[in-house]
Amino acid sequence: MRSQNKATVVFFPLVILTLVFWILYRSLFSFPVWFDETIGKAIFFGLPVWLYLNVSEGKSILDSFAPYKLKTGLLLGIAVGGIFGFVFSILSLVQSGAVVEAVPLFESNLFWYEFLLAIFTAFWETLLFFSLILTVIIEKFKNWSMLNHVLLSSLIFLVFHIPNTLIRYDVSLIVPQLFTLLLFALGQGFLFYTKRNAYALVLSHAIWGMVLLVHTGF
Repeated sequence: MRSQNKATVVFFPLVILTLVFWILYRSLFSFPVWFDETIGKAIFFGLPVWLYLNVSEGKSILDSFAPYKLKTGLLLGIAVGGIFGFVFSILSLVQSGAVVEAVPLFESNLFWYEFLLAIFTAFWETLLFFSLILTVIIEKFKNWSMLNHVLLSSLIFLVFHIPNTLIRYDVSLIVPQLFTLLLFALGQGFLFYTKRNAYALVLSHAIWGMVLLVHTGF
């Protein structure tokens, strides 16, 4: 009980400190993308999770990555990511009026390099925003509805992504990009809430990122 109370007190200050350090990192430094998505997020997203686990039991957080969930999660992630990819591809073709052509993406080393980075990104973001933050929100605010749980975690996800959006995009594109990120976070949040399977989120997140990269250079 004492560890749970201690963890409750630590949670929001930990999230706020993580956000502050992440904003400083994104504002003051400009490392290659591969560094940001592997080492950078391991430090700024992975370390807070490790710290929280040290002051709490953390069983429900770790359970989202339980080995027995791997197969089901990967299949679910492929299904969710595949559906998104198919729908988005069709909409892009309709909007642009382009002709469908076979492109050997899977034969490209660059494609697999980008996909590996997408997996790293998806892993660290799933670990922080859903396995930790959404799980703790669900446990901390037991009387809230599923919508409120997911909405709060999605807003936290969005706030963390504002610095990168401001850096990367023109002013006219900021609102559309943030809206897209919010929709994504809501979808991932509802998926996690119902399945509690982090593997599904990692794979669907990675596929989602690759689809956007291929079609829009997002």
